[in-house]
Amino acid sequence: MPKPLSWCEISFRALENNIREFERIVGSLGKIAPVVKANAYGHGLELCARVFEEIGIRNLCVNELSEAIKLRSLGVESRIFVLGYIPPCDAEEAVETCCIPVVYDLEVLTALDEASRKRGKTLEVILKLETGTNRQGLRIEEAKAFFGKAKALKHIEIAGLSTHFADIEDTTDHSFARMQLRRFKDAVQTLLDAGLSLKIRTVANSAATILWNETHMDLVRPGIAVYGMWPSTETFVTAALTMRHKIRLEPALTWKTVVAQVKEVPAGEFIGYGREYRTTHDSRIAVLPVGYYDGYDRGLSNLGYVLIHGKRAPVRGRVCMNMIMVDVTDISGVKPMDEVVLLGRQGTDEVSAEALARWAKTINYEITTRIAEHIPRILVKEDEYERD
Repeated sequence: MPKPLSWCEISFRALENNIREFERIVGSLGKIAPVVKANAYGHGLELCARVFEEIGIRNLCVNELSEAIKLRSLGVESRIFVLGYIPPCDAEEAVETCCIPVVYDLEVLTALDEASRKRGKTLEVILKLETGTNRQGLRIEEAKAFFGKAKALKHIEIAGLSTHFADIEDTTDHSFARMQLRRFKDAVQTLLDAGLSLKIRTVANSAATILWNETHMDLVRPGIAVYGMWPSTETFVTAALTMRHKIRLEPALTWKTVVAQVKEVPAGEFIGYGREYRTTHDSRIAVLPVGYYDGYDRGLSNLGYVLIHGKRAPVRGRVCMNMIMVDVTDISGVKPMDEVVLLGRQGTDEVSAEALARWAKTINYEITTRIAEHIPRILVKEDEYERD
């Protein structure tokens, strides 16, 4: 096999640290359901699911049924909650996969009931409540009517209720999130009064889990933070103000590539498409075999930097589809096949997902999830690595 020109190293130690921090906060591994959707936020679906199970996790969340099917095919035994939409035509596969769908559509629920009947089993589902985000879910009265019809289905059990916060990570003013939490609690009581036998109440994403004990309930669904990134600056500030900032998150992903060519470029020459960068002095430019096809955002053109020999090499010119150019004039000894860090730490310096997000005018979530799936994810077990 050819040597990969770009790859991501995923730290077992960092993933375990982050899970243990959440275990400390909520009091039990059994209450943690890490979200591994979107290729585990870019960290590798299979890799992260296996690591989480090795650590002791027994609940996982995905977005699509296809992700659940893939995990089952790999031997993952955890409960798998499918948070996104499952169309009625996929009901039989959902039942075969032994997942726990999140539901809010009666046609889907009826199809799941029929598929379960054929297999002589009862399928647990989670009813999604709408509390203010206005994405998936049902308002209280709609949920009550939905539950009334669901009771007639003999092969479906509504085992839990869920909702999702709209802005808990976007502000230090959490009045809207507290209103959503009140709405959720009111809906829970309404459905309990209607006869629902409830096993699972789940509302907490990363920010809610970190900030509010009262959101932990029966199951928390941390996403970005289990990979070592804070959901937002606002979350960190709120945590600091409430003394919840002592959670120690370790970024798990380091994205690397190699130098493909080093060339001398005279002063006054242009670099890259569109002639957007012109050298002001004789320069040494390194060409790296990675570009926006691989997920290195085009918005980083003339803004970002990478690490080579532990030093910063700024991006020069536009990010191309399959390559970028960086200035190594002030970094001695750079040659082809030298290792380059695009995201992560090298020596004493670091390129963080947050820094890349600022330059590209986006959020850290997008930086890692957009790293293309064709780029290998390699698990690094540091104790073994250090022994080697």
